[in-house]
Amino acid sequence: MSRAWAVFKAHPYVSNVLGYTTLFASADLIHQSVLGGKHAEGSTSQDSAGINWCQTARVATVGFCFHANFNYHWLRALERMLPGGGVRAVTGKVVVDQLIAAPLTISAFYIGLSLLENKEDLFEDWRQKFWTSYKTGVVFWSTMQVVNFTLVPPVARTVFVGGIALTFTIFLCHLRQQSGRKLE
Repeated sequence: MSRAWAVFKAHPYVSNVLGYTTLFASADLIHQSVLGGKHAEGSTSQDSAGINWCQTARVATVGFCFHANFNYHWLRALERMLPGGGVRAVTGKVVVDQLIAAPLTISAFYIGLSLLENKEDLFEDWRQKFWTSYKTGVVFWSTMQVVNFTLVPPVARTVFVGGIALTFTIFLCHLRQQSGRKLE
């Protein structure tokens, strides 16, 4: 285990981004296999278990191209702006994270997937589901980020967030598959 930790510390960017992306894509697989997620319209790339691998690839692409990279740099910037694990620093990091990063990452999820699915209206899912996602996320992520900023060493924070994001991404995948009604 100490050897794996040494490799992780020696290559934090690659370790964090690949770890985060893997966890992010796993959320879609869990959503599809356990929660019976519906598949994107017109998609025929399913295996016998009903997994839509194209959908999972799209989620992985959004996770890799935006979420993993953004979170890696964002968490490092937060640590530089508000260093330490004291109450004041952790509270500041959580508030700034929820005011800036949360809207960006939720928006990237909905708009990014709509873009990769070639939807006519890239903002439809975002308009319908952003506020429900954001309100739920403020409660969930505020709690998880307190744990992250208090207990997790900075070098491992992105992959920790990826592990926590697995749960939230399952929620987002499920919410996204809900009918085209506005959720409040």
